[in-house]
Amino acid sequence: MTDSAPGGASARTVSWVTATAIVIADMVGVGVFTSLGFQVSDVSSGFSLLLLWVVGGIVAICGAFCYAELAAMFPRSSGEYNFLRRIYHPAFGFVAGWLSATVGFAAPIALAAMAFGVYFTSVVPNLPPRLLGLPINWQLLLGVVMTWLAALVHLGGVRFGGAYHNAWTALKLLFIAVFIVAGLTFGNLQAISFAPGAADLTTVVSAPFAISLVFVMYSYSGWNAATYIVGELREPTRNLPRALFLGTGIVIVLYVALNAVFLISTPLPELAGQLDVAIIAGRHIFGELGGRIVGALICLGLVSSISAMTWIGPRVTMIMGEDVPLLRLFARKSKQGAPAGAIVFQLLVANLLLLTQSFEAVLDFIQFSLAFCSFFTVLGVIKMRMTDPQLPRPYRAWGYPVTPLVFLIVTLFMMYYLVVNRPLQSLAGFAMMLAGLGIYYMSRLLSNVPSSDPSRTVV
Repeated sequence: MTDSAPGGASARTVSWVTATAIVIADMVGVGVFTSLGFQVSDVSSGFSLLLLWVVGGIVAICGAFCYAELAAMFPRSSGEYNFLRRIYHPAFGFVAGWLSATVGFAAPIALAAMAFGVYFTSVVPNLPPRLLGLPINWQLLLGVVMTWLAALVHLGGVRFGGAYHNAWTALKLLFIAVFIVAGLTFGNLQAISFAPGAADLTTVVSAPFAISLVFVMYSYSGWNAATYIVGELREPTRNLPRALFLGTGIVIVLYVALNAVFLISTPLPELAGQLDVAIIAGRHIFGELGGRIVGALICLGLVSSISAMTWIGPRVTMIMGEDVPLLRLFARKSKQGAPAGAIVFQLLVANLLLLTQSFEAVLDFIQFSLAFCSFFTVLGVIKMRMTDPQLPRPYRAWGYPVTPLVFLIVTLFMMYYLVVNRPLQSLAGFAMMLAGLGIYYMSRLLSNVPSSDPSRTVV
């Protein structure tokens, strides 16, 4: 197979270390520092709360096994856009790409930027209410500034953006490790048990557990991040699986340990419904000043999350621009090799979502449609094994067919409860997919390209 698209073999400059850092940074972001507050509002068992993070980790690693097989078969950047169009139909791939290009990455950037503003204003609470005589929303302004900073950095090209990204990711990992050790050493342990109880089975099959799993899976989203830049990755058939598994494995350990520290250091009523759970836990571990320091370090950690999504999201839009004539503007690269038009477009969408200033609404809006695309991508591994067994598979999903089935069952369970308990948000996500489908057929009609044409790209 060959990759004739820009970002192919001639542009493979990303190492497996940087790819692993992208996976970690894309996963460890706003979710793990904020979602526990929503979970403890409906789930109070220590065992069930930690089980959420274990289940989420298992599902993520199962998904990583499956995505690695597909990425090794079809080594072109853009993730689900590339996979779904090859497995099913170009229209399905376009819908996935449309979601990625519009909200799939812009919404998580907006969420991380919202959290940055929340944490920063918690650390520095006495910011002046007016600037140049005008009232100012500091949380919104700070979020916008961080999105623009990340965009400017990645407009500088892959090497500059990669160095910036790796440094922030290393700082984030160091902070989390120190926080975990300090929490276990100095925390005022709460009367919470992580041993299973008689009521836990009922909790695990309940709607609150399923909805809480939505927040957990959002926190784990990013386990597939390296597949979006596989066209820029050196030795992708070897380094892509390595980056996915190592990055996801590290994050699973960090997540379970970090949430255990939150739970054993802080009374559950103080966490319930709160967005800044890490600062609340930090105050219990380190005192008021220590809580502010924790908040400051989380702000620094969120920089790498925004950076990761600013890096990989525009790659999907860029690849779509190479395939779809009406989107050709987004395929253009700057002199530094950055997809400038795609980066600017994603920045504008993220800023529009930032204006909503509604964390939970934005999260619910994107989660159903993203889970839908991931579900059919993993289902595609089974389909391809059955319909195209002769295709070369440089990497084969470990544990097949158990691993894809685990992912599919849990994801279907989660989507069902999303539809039942968040019907309007799920319907809005579905409407976004229908809009993408309409744009696909309109673009084919206007460019006189048959709808069954897989693409102009040779992979």
